[in-house]
Amino acid sequence: MKIQQALISVSDKKGVLEFAQGLATQGVKLLSTGGTARLLRDAGLAVTEIGDYTGFPEMLDGRVKTLHPKVHGGILARRDLPEHLATLQMHNIPTIDLVCVNLYPFKETVAKPGVTLADAIENIDIGGPTMVRSSAKNYAGVAIVTDPADYAPLLKEMQENGGALKLATRFELSKKAFAHTARYDSMIANWLTGQPEGVETALESPAPVPGIFPECLQLVFDRAETLRYGENPHQQAAFYREPQPVAGSIAAYQQLQGKELSYNNIADSDAAWECVKTFPEPTCVIVKHANPCGVAIGGNLLQAYEKAFKTDSTSAFGGIIAFNGEVGEDIVNAMSERKHFVEVLIAPAFTTAARTLLAAKQNLRVLAVPLAHGYHTLELKRVGGGLLAQTPDSFNVKPEDLKVVTQKAPTPAQIEDLMFAYRVAKFVKSNAIVFCANGMTLGVGAGQMSRVDSTRIASVKAQNAGLSLAGAVVASDAFFPFRDGVDVLAEAGATAVIKPGGSLRDEEVIAAADEHGLAMVFTGARHFRH
Repeated sequence: MKIQQALISVSDKKGVLEFAQGLATQGVKLLSTGGTARLLRDAGLAVTEIGDYTGFPEMLDGRVKTLHPKVHGGILARRDLPEHLATLQMHNIPTIDLVCVNLYPFKETVAKPGVTLADAIENIDIGGPTMVRSSAKNYAGVAIVTDPADYAPLLKEMQENGGALKLATRFELSKKAFAHTARYDSMIANWLTGQPEGVETALESPAPVPGIFPECLQLVFDRAETLRYGENPHQQAAFYREPQPVAGSIAAYQQLQGKELSYNNIADSDAAWECVKTFPEPTCVIVKHANPCGVAIGGNLLQAYEKAFKTDSTSAFGGIIAFNGEVGEDIVNAMSERKHFVEVLIAPAFTTAARTLLAAKQNLRVLAVPLAHGYHTLELKRVGGGLLAQTPDSFNVKPEDLKVVTQKAPTPAQIEDLMFAYRVAKFVKSNAIVFCANGMTLGVGAGQMSRVDSTRIASVKAQNAGLSLAGAVVASDAFFPFRDGVDVLAEAGATAVIKPGGSLRDEEVIAAADEHGLAMVFTGARHFRH
């Protein structure tokens, strides 16, 4: 299909002049609106203003520009139906073969401080989405361009094909266009349904910040890749990214080498990365099956790795390792010396020397992820017939959050370890128990139905690793419902405990701690993780 006439009307004018010049060079007639038309005309291009083309001026403060039969007839007419073409001829309507449109900046408008509902409403595009959908529907005869990144490739294809675009290209553009309008409408629906009742009575006043949970939650994700399989080989899977992922999220990874990532690789990498980036000190996190099996801070990343590995070298085999700083050759050499088989290695950056050494491990997946500390607006979990949504667990314990509830108060060194342990427990599946000392996990008990069993498992893990729990501190992600858990951790050698509190038997648990001579602090915030 040769492009003979194009309609260009864009809000984002990046690259559009060069695109229009490329079209004009190939003999394409140009139609345009408003500011776009002025831009093209000022550059010396021959362009017909849409009002001159339809015989009707833009009206209603620009609300009506392209909503006209001469525009949509030229777009929607099927080129393979003689009766459609006869109708166009009867009404003197030329075909429009390419439409280049992007939409009013609704998202940018509502992000401005003090935006009014009236401003938001006026930045809801009507004519643009209508043209996009009309063109995308009729992709057999029309090319719809919504992404400036497509300008250069399309011009190149036209040059190579006598001014024509292939049907396959037009179909791909159509799919992208429908996704573009779906995303646009989703933003509008989420923002408007998040507004409180009665806000429509104050159009010119600053609009309230939308509520966290809109009445109608519209989700838009782009497929990044199709995966080999899901959690198990008989399940199919794909990885989807948000159009604009939160800064520092695993979705921003760049794979530097290694085999294709699996479903479980990505899930476990997310668990490791979310944990490691919460620590300001040089930190290493080793994750196996979604749970940290070794976490440590050190004077440098190598020290942190050596301590984290020592926690549970058995579980670390085949795990995911994440660092919150640049990985050098010393760490790669330390991994090799331990014959530490790793599925995925994650860090913000890797030195050239480290990259050279890692290249010899061809199957090792190496990911570079920018280090930032953003949180998702909502965490989502699929259930049968529905979706659970919640705000993220962004609570990170600080010294001022601690309430001493026992006769014995923790020492400053114990307080540091207690806060470290509680941050780790936040990323361990419930029921979570974490023994720590000197900025290092000693034993982790995860995912048990009873808290006392998690406590026993954590203690056994430390014993199996040959680590002493004498003088250790313990973090519990939720309260101890009975004193038995305190009895177990005290017998193992722990001297201080951090937990949220809130049990009906808190007094019984505190009494048990006093009986064993433990220091116990409450945080007031639990960290269930399911």
